[in-house]
Amino acid sequence: MNSYGDPSSARGRAQFPGANGDHGPADDPYRRTSRDDQADADRRSAEGDRGGWPANGRADGASARASVSGRAPSGRAAPPGRPPAGGGWAAPVSPASGSASVGSASVGSASPGRARVGRAGVGSAAVPGAPGSGGGYGDAPAAGRASAGRASVGAASVSGAGANGTAGRARVGRAVVPVSPAGPGGPDDPDGPGGAGGSGGRRGRRGGEPDAAALKRAKKRKRMNLVIAAFAVLIMLTGGGVVGVTYYSTNVVLPDEIPLPVGTTIFADDNRSQIVKLGEEARVIVSLDKIPDYVQKAVAAAEDRKFYKHKGVDYLGIARAAWNNFTGGTKQGASTITQQYARNAYENLNDDSYQRKVKEAILASKLNDEFTKAEIMQHYLNTIYFGRGAYGIEMAARTYFGKGADKLTVAESAVLAGVIKQPVNDPQTGVKGFDPEDNPELAKDRWTYVINGMLEEKWITEAERPTEYPAVKDRTDASASSGVKTPKGNVVNYVRAEMAEKGICHDGPVPAGSTKPTCQATLAMDGYKIKTSINMKMQNAAELAAQQEKKESPLNDQPKNLQAALVSIEPATGRVLAYYGGNDGTGIDYAGKNTLGGELVGGHPPGSSFKVYTLAAAIDAGISLESHWNSEPFKAEGIKDEIGNAGAEKTTCHKYCTLEQSTVRSYNVPFYHISEEIGPGKIVNMAKQAGITTMWTTPPKGASKPINLAKTQIDDKDTEPFFHVAAYGQYPITVLDHATGLATLANRGKYNKPHFILTIEQQDKQTGAWKKISAGSEQLKSSQRIKPEVADEVTSVLKKIPGANSRSLEGGRAAAGKTGTWQYGNTKDNAHAWMVGYTPQLATAVWVGSDNPRKPQIRKSDNNPVSGASLPGEIWQQYMSDALKGDPKKPLPDSKGIGDPDRGNGVKPPPPPPCSNPVNGVCPPQNQNQNPDNTNPPFFPTNPNPGNPPGPGDDPGDGDDPDDGRGGGGGGGGVAVLPNTTTGLRD
Repeated sequence: MNSYGDPSSARGRAQFPGANGDHGPADDPYRRTSRDDQADADRRSAEGDRGGWPANGRADGASARASVSGRAPSGRAAPPGRPPAGGGWAAPVSPASGSASVGSASVGSASPGRARVGRAGVGSAAVPGAPGSGGGYGDAPAAGRASAGRASVGAASVSGAGANGTAGRARVGRAVVPVSPAGPGGPDDPDGPGGAGGSGGRRGRRGGEPDAAALKRAKKRKRMNLVIAAFAVLIMLTGGGVVGVTYYSTNVVLPDEIPLPVGTTIFADDNRSQIVKLGEEARVIVSLDKIPDYVQKAVAAAEDRKFYKHKGVDYLGIARAAWNNFTGGTKQGASTITQQYARNAYENLNDDSYQRKVKEAILASKLNDEFTKAEIMQHYLNTIYFGRGAYGIEMAARTYFGKGADKLTVAESAVLAGVIKQPVNDPQTGVKGFDPEDNPELAKDRWTYVINGMLEEKWITEAERPTEYPAVKDRTDASASSGVKTPKGNVVNYVRAEMAEKGICHDGPVPAGSTKPTCQATLAMDGYKIKTSINMKMQNAAELAAQQEKKESPLNDQPKNLQAALVSIEPATGRVLAYYGGNDGTGIDYAGKNTLGGELVGGHPPGSSFKVYTLAAAIDAGISLESHWNSEPFKAEGIKDEIGNAGAEKTTCHKYCTLEQSTVRSYNVPFYHISEEIGPGKIVNMAKQAGITTMWTTPPKGASKPINLAKTQIDDKDTEPFFHVAAYGQYPITVLDHATGLATLANRGKYNKPHFILTIEQQDKQTGAWKKISAGSEQLKSSQRIKPEVADEVTSVLKKIPGANSRSLEGGRAAAGKTGTWQYGNTKDNAHAWMVGYTPQLATAVWVGSDNPRKPQIRKSDNNPVSGASLPGEIWQQYMSDALKGDPKKPLPDSKGIGDPDRGNGVKPPPPPPCSNPVNGVCPPQNQNQNPDNTNPPFFPTNPNPGNPPGPGDDPGDGDDPDDGRGGGGGGGGVAVLPNTTTGLRD
């Protein structure tokens, strides 16, 4: 809540005018002028200057109004025996025997007459009733009866009744106290005190000067009131012990030890562009030298004009509040800026009790002894709440005016200072706060009050006085957490995990005996500034290409169930430069891992895009790109259905396809044979070396199971947990892992761990200074996991694929790539489609699937299946061209011809018969597509005409039977992310 003017508290609604009849000290959230005319409100009371208890009211015969002002404790109608300054009367109760109780006081009989004061509950102001008819001032009435009704401060009316009489009204701050008609002998009656024929009574100023006896009685009453007030203060300040003893026995936690919640801001790699802001309180700590002096003075003018004079506690204010509380008035706080700071900084000072006030006063006094006024002001300005979710002056300046505190003007400072008292509306009472958007008229009155205070205290000159209320920004919520529910919000999970890896915190339950906090808690409370690897140019390009809501995205006019994910990594460092896993960082991350229902999910079957690792494993095993393989469909042992080529039942090279041909044309059968020769474990281990950390199994029945490759030993020839179908991508992996693997190939086999955090700084909560955390600094550790010649050989093949699939980058930039598609069961539909690739500077993986478990099929708006080279290819092509715009073009390596060309199970066709009709002694060329030695395949389209058989680069494949023990189960690594599907390959 705000500093101390809790709108739900009664003290947040009581007003105590100050010395000039203006708004009083910080006990009223309104600080409004009197209901009397503005001239009365602004006019200085002569008696108020002397510290008396005058009432600047005016009497109008039957009706009198009294408003209380003056520097002395005020806020009540004039006490008994003291004439209102304007001549109006607040009639006292005559002394009599009997008993009185707060809240329902009665004065017993003292003669034939009887006077009774009606009930005054807490929050009500009781004003003594007028004497009965015929009674002299100070004497019990001889006859008649007087009754005083109920009053409440803020809208309180107090009635005093005689047998007959006229009416008057007493104003208490903004509390109007009407007095019911007084009977004969009343203060306004000709026969009453002060009247023409009255006896023993005092006159108001309009009726003449009071007599000596009356003055004597008034002095006596004043002394009695002071004694009562002192007694009330003593009651308030003593909580079962002596204040002085408590003062010296209390161990005060000083401000530099107080845990002030400070949120965390996560930035892009430029350290300026904000990605995400986290925390319970949106606060930016600034030192006092960054806060102009007039900002400090504006706050003092609004909250505590004696701040630079008192010793941390305003005892006169406490006495005033104590008197009011003791006599049954509305509860008041009388808190100074130092007390407010103590209350906001210490968790055990949030209750509304006298014990709390004792502790608060003690702490304020000790803080005042230990620290300078400047230090206390700095702590206060960094702690206090300004509304709109903004804590501290710096965040308030940004939220209300779009600038830092050091750029605020005098006028803007007064606006913010005025808001402190009640920054938000009170939902219980409907009372509006001082936010100019909620109540512009009241906010401007408050602003004027602050400016007037600065002038009175000579903190500004008349020439410096602002003349116009400044423009305030439309309301925005500076709430601690922002950006989380955006595409960039997924970065938070990786930042948290990396902080845990660095030993800064625990990303999960805290182990027994550990003193480290959870990462979630420390990010919310401990004030970090984290610079990440995210490049805003590339991040924006990723969102434009992959976010369906963007008009520039190839998905924009496509079916709504289509969901894309994109991850882009710098190969030389492992820095994640762009990350898109969905629109909401608190939802499913389609590019990474998720824990749903206690299960780790998030992978997608990569299809033929996984062949890049099979190819690398084959080359590493000594197999040449010129080796030949049988591409004709066949029935494999342990597989129910025939292993085919995804729709290309008849290949151009038949039983004698080179490894390069098989890769570019994306034939499946040769890759199955390669797995049989080198072992599926060899392929999986190559993927692990490239950067794949997790693969999900696809059992025929039940849910997929994630396999942590780093903790799982798999021999090259092992067929469990992954069978030969791993060669062409049946087992799900994440988009982030796939991008990491491609980055390793782009970096000539050197692996760099993908990461987001570059630097971590933590703010000193007292000075605002930032210091770097050494454990949070980026540490690059490259390791040669794949032989450079193997990676180069893979790249020499992959660089031919983008152009063959109409996905060349702008300006003829060289790029390597591979498409992949996985079908939905034994249907003609697809469930997953990929395009992955790289240049020497950038590696990117793109996946397109469905975010609707009820509709897992992915079709384009023309109702044709989505293939790897279609929508994913378009997204990859658009992003890579935009992200690399302006970067130098770098070449990719050519094949070095390494490996054994005689490896493979290919069957060389017989030589063609000699031609019977040579031309000039030379036989004309036959069908070149049947040439088994043709290692440069002809160009072919990747987006075949709808309804026609797909081209060889993106074919519709055949699905493996879900009951054969080898297929099935794919669908994103878990039924919570995507539905279980019968898996198959298309590419």
